[in-house]
Amino acid sequence: MKTTPMFLAPLALALATPAFAVEKADVLTNYANIAAAKYADSVTTAQRLQTAVDALIANPSAEALEDAKAAWLASRVPYQQTEVYRFGNAIVDDWEGKVNAWPLDEGLIDYVDGSYGGPSDENAFAVLNVVANPNFTLSGSEVDAAEITPALLEETLHEADGIEANVATGYHAIEFLLWGQDLNGHGPGAGNRPWTDYAAGDACTGGNCDRRADYLKASTDLLVSDLEWMAAQWIDGGAARATLMENEDAGISAILTGMGSLSYGEQAGERMRLGLMLNDPEEEHDCFADNTHNSHYYDGLGIQNVYLGEYIRIDGTSVSGASLADMVAATDAALDAEMQGKLSTTMMALGRIKSAAEAGFAYDQMLEQGNAGGEALIMGGVNGLVDQTRSIERVVAALGVDAIEFEGSDSLDNPEAVFE
Repeated sequence: MKTTPMFLAPLALALATPAFAVEKADVLTNYANIAAAKYADSVTTAQRLQTAVDALIANPSAEALEDAKAAWLASRVPYQQTEVYRFGNAIVDDWEGKVNAWPLDEGLIDYVDGSYGGPSDENAFAVLNVVANPNFTLSGSEVDAAEITPALLEETLHEADGIEANVATGYHAIEFLLWGQDLNGHGPGAGNRPWTDYAAGDACTGGNCDRRADYLKASTDLLVSDLEWMAAQWIDGGAARATLMENEDAGISAILTGMGSLSYGEQAGERMRLGLMLNDPEEEHDCFADNTHNSHYYDGLGIQNVYLGEYIRIDGTSVSGASLADMVAATDAALDAEMQGKLSTTMMALGRIKSAAEAGFAYDQMLEQGNAGGEALIMGGVNGLVDQTRSIERVVAALGVDAIEFEGSDSLDNPEAVFE
């Protein structure tokens, strides 16, 4: 994704440095504590997914598949709240593509409907179908894929040939293996993979059920290990925490960069406005499971809880402490009220999308051209996110932080380019 200076904060104010009610070090410590809790919760829920996947593979059934799907959905709740740690923290941004890259050319992994098409100039491996092929040529080299392992997925297949759509690992590869393609377009319904795609013997549908199970197992195990690695970076002594704490001003800038970039270019632009402009049901974050409404909601919640310095864990306990909100309130109470109000407005807009989807109006239906109700719901979220980014910009100035470039999106900055 390109970076554009949509919001360029002015340099440090020429006034005297404001007196903060809290120490920057305390704000950074709480921010790191929340990161550690979020990633620990992500590990816990991924391990529960791992258990459900193991049960599905051991004894395939419709019930076992539904249990694995439910575990996948639950695993997304804490993880999506971590995305605000991207952009400002290089260790997270460099790693994130392994676990949450999208959209993907799912034909790389497994069988797809005939309407999907075939290899293209953009991606020669769009229908490689690793599940069905224990041997294939990739980037001019013969690959022995008789055994599907985490190493094969991570080191050979993921982003093969430098093509970002060749997503072989992470949440969305697992999502596809559990749900299958969503062939409903703008109509109701998510992916509908039969449980028999994991059955043994003559009951197997889709072919290669043993290899499909191996791929699901390998990708789930890899997700758990990747999340465990990131969780370790945020505990006391971890590399991410150490980097954050070594320069307090840079650390505060990292928090604001994550908030602004996720709000503006990533979520408002690439994940919401772009899909609406293209009216494309494939341009939704959790497209196989029809879970995009939750992805958007928990991304927004992650931004809000970083500003407020609080996070509710999956066990109901909370992590809280010194926050950006405290710093801003000590400098400009009206600005803090504005920022909190904008965050609340955005969450209400994202909550309306979530409520509508849960009532049966799925996100891919909202994306349909001419659906005024769907457009209004999505644009409510987009406008809230853009508006709160303007307030984040004012927070940057009020705290005397150096200029920050937030992530941009053509869908917001240069809409004509989207159709070129």
